[in-house]
Amino acid sequence: MTLSAPIPTWQSIRVPHGMGYRLKLLSQLMTRHLQEELDPYGLTPFHWLVLNCLWEQDGIATSALGERLRQVGGTLTGVLDRMEERGLVRRERDTHDRRIWRIWLTDAGRALEDCLPPHVHQVREKLLQGFSEAEQKQLSDWMDRMLANLS
Repeated sequence: MTLSAPIPTWQSIRVPHGMGYRLKLLSQLMTRHLQEELDPYGLTPFHWLVLNCLWEQDGIATSALGERLRQVGGTLTGVLDRMEERGLVRRERDTHDRRIWRIWLTDAGRALEDCLPPHVHQVREKLLQGFSEAEQKQLSDWMDRMLANLS
């Protein structure tokens, strides 16, 4: 009878066993499935994130939007440029502080709130297939803790 030696800790971080690698792979697969759902609307997953923020708080300052999404200005500016060109959002200077730009939904951007969520929900359901509600909550709590640990 041979006893298996315990796996050294450093081996647990190597591909394909490493948590970082698996999280990256999971993120890529989720993004791919989400992109497939958004393609008919000509949107990207980042557009989805911006729209969500605006559906929750229309007229948010660009800087606050960037903080909420943890994005650098240049990346967000390009996305907002494309969304504005598509007629989904408009930018206006703040009436009290001309240094601040506020982002507002157009009617077209607002209308997407009715049709996009079911598509995204479908991706979420596929991802969490076979997980109980308690397991989903626990997974969400763990992800929040990991994000907090690295923030």
